[in-house]
Amino acid sequence: MKLTEKQKRFCDYYIETGNATEAAIRAGYSEKTARFIGAENLTKPNIKTYIDKKLKELEDKRIAKAEEVLKYLTSVMRGEEKEEVVVTENIGDFESKARIIKKQVSAKERIKAAELLGKRYAMWTERQQIDGVATIQIIDDIEEEDKNEKN
Repeated sequence: MKLTEKQKRFCDYYIETGNATEAAIRAGYSEKTARFIGAENLTKPNIKTYIDKKLKELEDKRIAKAEEVLKYLTSVMRGEEKEEVVVTENIGDFESKARIIKKQVSAKERIKAAELLGKRYAMWTERQQIDGVATIQIIDDIEEEDKNEKN
């Protein structure tokens, strides 16, 4: 079932504000019925599906994936990333001026990126290969008579 334009606006405003009543008013519903319409809209499966889909898209854009993190760490390690730093320059008698410059990340940061990449690929751990799992067999060799004697 498709959403009407007003329902789409409701969904978008609801995602923006988190308030169903306000979203209904901003989408063009009557202020008198906005509270009821807002609550009702949130129970409709097609509207709920649309909102969930949009929230997932937003989440995917905000949260870095593993591949993105690995690419960033690699570019830092290789010195391809720049960082902004504030420097002050003397411009005359007792006067200085601050400005922002971009410089290559420090060796310390590059080493840290290399360490994190190394941990990801388990470069500094001993690797032990286990071919199989040994089975343990428990043998109950205590006879019934021995058990009765102890009692």
